[in-house]
Amino acid sequence: MASTTTTEGVVPWPTDLAAQYREAGYWKDELLTAPIWRMAARRPDDIALVDGETRIGYAEMCRRADALGARLRELGFETDDRVVVQLPNTWEFVIFTLGCLRAGIIPVMALPAHRRHELEYLAEHSEAVAMVVPDILRDFDHQALAKAIRDAVPSVRDIIVLGDAHADAIDLRGLCALPADHEDPAATLDALPISPDAVALFLLSGGTTGLPKLIPRSHNDYRYNAEVANEAARFDDSTNYLVTLPASHNFPLACPGLLGTFLAGGTVVMLQSPEPSRAFATIEAQRVTHVAAVPAVVQRWIDYEEAERTGQLATLRVVQVGGSRLVDELAARVKPVLGATLQQVFGMAEGLLNMTRLDDPEPIVIGTQGRPVSPGDMVRIVDEDGDPVPLGGRGVLHTQGPYTLRGYYKAADHNKRSFAPDGWYITGDIVELREDGNLVVQGRDKDLINRAGEKISGEEVENLLYRHPGIEMNAAVAIPDPALGERVCVYATLREGVQIELDDLRRLMRDAGVAGSIVTLLCDRGARYRETLYDPAWLAARGIDPSPWKSKL
Repeated sequence: MASTTTTEGVVPWPTDLAAQYREAGYWKDELLTAPIWRMAARRPDDIALVDGETRIGYAEMCRRADALGARLRELGFETDDRVVVQLPNTWEFVIFTLGCLRAGIIPVMALPAHRRHELEYLAEHSEAVAMVVPDILRDFDHQALAKAIRDAVPSVRDIIVLGDAHADAIDLRGLCALPADHEDPAATLDALPISPDAVALFLLSGGTTGLPKLIPRSHNDYRYNAEVANEAARFDDSTNYLVTLPASHNFPLACPGLLGTFLAGGTVVMLQSPEPSRAFATIEAQRVTHVAAVPAVVQRWIDYEEAERTGQLATLRVVQVGGSRLVDELAARVKPVLGATLQQVFGMAEGLLNMTRLDDPEPIVIGTQGRPVSPGDMVRIVDEDGDPVPLGGRGVLHTQGPYTLRGYYKAADHNKRSFAPDGWYITGDIVELREDGNLVVQGRDKDLINRAGEKISGEEVENLLYRHPGIEMNAAVAIPDPALGERVCVYATLREGVQIELDDLRRLMRDAGVAGSIVTLLCDRGARYRETLYDPAWLAARGIDPSPWKSKL
């Protein structure tokens, strides 16, 4: 049993705003899963979920999720227990997530790339009672890491494993099995007193090297998040949605994502890699109509299709692109090469979603990141003094609305920096608001590096590198990268007589248990620069002025 309730760490919506959202019909005061279960009752045999050769209908998906939720309760899991979930894109991820939502158990959505540095913090901060992991994934032993975290974090009691579960772990596939014909787990879960205002799940903010903040999403606000995104993306029962980004991300989870697809009565197709040949073969085989991607993935897909001319994308109708700014030149190539309509998506796990619309004129689709999806979304653009910026000017984006959080979980200091005194969320994004209501993203004012959609804290990178005794000073900054959007670059001043290679720092980061992020090293060795660490062409290609470095050679 969790030692505290999540309510103690959640900043609530003001009473007057909550009343407005209910009156407007944004909040339905039902659990997030309720309309999905109604869909299963109406269309039990329609395919809801595909993973390779596995095809699961709506009724079967809901029965498996109910069985899992009831089995977790039988194992001692209680309402409001938190569980760190680190699973790849598989059908079991979907069943586990839905089962937890039905049982009042709160998933903490970790990423497959996270390692001990992040996972131990998440388990401790959320007071998680369990870890849910694969056994081995890409040659990494997640089960062994989960056991080490259980030894280090007192609240962690159970380890649930997808794959070969050891004797002291719980088999996830067994939890996902269909119930016996005489069992009725739905009746058990229907009787649970779960409030629609309760936390449904925790998303993460902050990224792969910094310690992420926990974003509480309630049943009311996250259901609306998916529903209003459905309207903007026009998901319906003909939608076949490919999940190839990590499913625990907000984007493929509920923007509209897999949850939105279920709400619309469509089919979700799970795939563990966006590698072009696998993704294209899946799109063709499963007649995929919609997919979400980050700019780096879209770049690879465009290059692959131009080179191979596969003809495998005939069913693809919409490619949603988000996570980081899609440059105009690449945006203009999506429809001509991939044959699908581009929908730009600019949003955040904290809430606000902006999308271009499917019938927008081409200049808007290519040159903007869209406009808010809900009439309840409120935005303002302010300068460094907090004063409003006129239309067409650039400033920091502030927002509030029916699915935008009011505060991070148990993070009073962060909340003072991230929220204005009137409760508006300070996104840190520098944007231009056009007269037509569309936003153009210009950058960020926070110390974050956006690597292929993952937000990496430069300060956290710096603090970790200071563990190396040979580093006297260092600074981690973003540099442009044509595939990833931004890449981490570290400038380091070394102590007298010390030599460090890039592999030394990568090894240090791995030993610290940090998610695998590529760090590009430029070392300042005082009067002793080495040619191998200084390449003017490399600097110039990435938009870095090489002239300050020349005088030191």
